[in-house]
Amino acid sequence: MSSITIRNLPEETHRALRQRAALAGRSTEAEVRAILEQAARPQGRIQLGSLLAEIGRQAGGFDLAIERDKTPAKPMVFE
Repeated sequence: MSSITIRNLPEETHRALRQRAALAGRSTEAEVRAILEQAARPQGRIQLGSLLAEIGRQAGGFDLAIERDKTPAKPMVFE
């Protein structure tokens, strides 16, 4: 797991973080982790796979129940 150091954090900001952490019932460090996680990876972010699946559904989708042709392939003849 990675770690970071934040230098020159204003005392008012540090105090506000401590208060926010106390209200949430966690340590200041845990509060900062939660803030960073939410900022970097928001809940409502669009994920590529979900977006592509939605585009496919809107375009009419495709039927996964289609039977595949199971007839063996014939070898190619080069003569």
